[in-house]
Amino acid sequence: MAQGRFLARWLLAALALALCACAGAGPVRSGDESSPAQVAQAADYRMGPGDRLRISVFGESELTGEFVVSSNGMVSYPLIGDHQAQGKTLNEFTDSLRAALQRYVLQPNISVEVMNYRPFFILGEVENPGTYPYSAGLNVMNAVATAGGFSYRADTRRVFIKHADEIAERAYLLTSTTPVLPGDTVRIPERRF
Repeated sequence: MAQGRFLARWLLAALALALCACAGAGPVRSGDESSPAQVAQAADYRMGPGDRLRISVFGESELTGEFVVSSNGMVSYPLIGDHQAQGKTLNEFTDSLRAALQRYVLQPNISVEVMNYRPFFILGEVENPGTYPYSAGLNVMNAVATAGGFSYRADTRRVFIKHADEIAERAYLLTSTTPVLPGDTVRIPERRF
């Protein structure tokens, strides 16, 4: 009988603790959670200013090299001059570059890869806010670790991210599956007491 009361009290205390933890998390709408669609977004990376590209044209050494997407979103390329890169995926950029080169090179065989992505920015409740180089597969927890970890005031349940192609930041659950993309601004909020 005494064991039954002990077990009932223990379950009640565990339930109360779980409810308190959930209540303090603050509202996060289901649409704000990290989803597979966001992970797919990382695979459909769109280039922007600061990206360093390696462009190779088979059999054309003078057209092969490293190029940087300028602040106006263009790549200055031999023979064709400035070529739009901002907002294009690697495949879209490769196709448009191939089409532009066909006026000068017979059936150009082109490959394009991103050598260095533009940096991401992290601010708020981290030890060392600032600009950091992006690496493929970066998630929020890696970004926080890169910035020296959470400060003692950090809310470790949610994060605000503004993607480079968006106007406003959005709230997400802070998990190891929440992706960070090149050019993103990540903000770790202060926790509420």
